[in-house]
Amino acid sequence: MRNDHWEVDAAAELLAGRSKILVFTGAGISTASGIPDFRGPDGVWTKIDPAEFTYDRYVSRADTRIQSWQMRFASGVLDAEPNDGHRAVKQLWDSGLMIGCVTQNIDGLHALSGLPSSALVEVHGSAHGVRCLSCDDHPQLIEVKQRWESGEADPKCERCGGILKSTVISFGEAMPQKELTIAYDWAESADAVIAVGSTLSVYPAADVPATAARRGQPYLIVNRGITDHDRAADLKIEGDAGEVMRGLVHRLSAID
Repeated sequence: MRNDHWEVDAAAELLAGRSKILVFTGAGISTASGIPDFRGPDGVWTKIDPAEFTYDRYVSRADTRIQSWQMRFASGVLDAEPNDGHRAVKQLWDSGLMIGCVTQNIDGLHALSGLPSSALVEVHGSAHGVRCLSCDDHPQLIEVKQRWESGEADPKCERCGGILKSTVISFGEAMPQKELTIAYDWAESADAVIAVGSTLSVYPAADVPATAARRGQPYLIVNRGITDHDRAADLKIEGDAGEVMRGLVHRLSAID
């Protein structure tokens, strides 16, 4: 294990006795599942221009939609499996010590780990969902993928003919207010917060863990590299997200 054991021990001591821990996760928790992060040296934004994939551009241009579906189905995200980090978050929930998990990730791996929907908020949406922008129908992703594989490069809604879009939130698209409300409610009720695998630089999502920290609750950050919240953290551990979380949850469960 790259990080020193004393750091995980210190984290367990920081969170000991807490039973409403808020977990906030970013791309760094999913890299061990083969999903690249966004802002690292080999991140997604080093290969594509996010300005080409805005919501307005998606709605108005068929070529953008065609490229988006191509990227969605060829990226490997839909085939990824949960790793130790996701399983540790699920174990923390099972132990009764967690109020909920707020994730910036669109990969759906927390849900695939078995974390119930009542304990999960995906603030940037999910690559596993599809909706019609006109009638709000939600066809099954597998059905849309089968149509795409059959030659429909820009599949349309079978109910009304409207534009279909992944439920991933695009640049310029409104954030999901219901999900944000739940996330902030958790932040206002949490008695500790753990941010894992995020640079904590994308708002309003990054304000969720900050809200709990501003209330004076213990704040642990687990991330390789600097984050925008380093100065606000009570403890920062630089190490593999899965290893750190697995060790931390093991210690917390033993304390409990």
